[in-house]
Amino acid sequence: MTTEPTLNPDAIQALRDLSPEGDSEFLRELIAIYLADTPKQLAQLEEALARQDAALAVRAAHSIKGSSGNFGAQEFARLAQEMEGHAKAGNLAAASAALPEFKLGFARVAAALNQLAAT
Repeated sequence: MTTEPTLNPDAIQALRDLSPEGDSEFLRELIAIYLADTPKQLAQLEEALARQDAALAVRAAHSIKGSSGNFGAQEFARLAQEMEGHAKAGNLAAASAALPEFKLGFARVAAALNQLAAT
């Protein structure tokens, strides 16, 4: 586990800077989209691992990696990259073994984003 913040403040500021109105509403909308979409991607990843579908697991992990990186969730994006790598290598047993830590990583990111959206 790293001592880095769950979300990189510079990445969050970059997202804030994209707001056409210069307020936090745009960031809250992005957070809502992420928090609605990522659990779907996570469920797809779990299903892919259960069905031994490496290609679907790669796509789901890759999608999670990219969207998490946008929020500066660097540790979680790293876990997603590892998950993607396991799936690309056809090592679905390793990917399945990493799933509990992966879910905990998402829970940490979701909690940080929910806290950020509430401010």
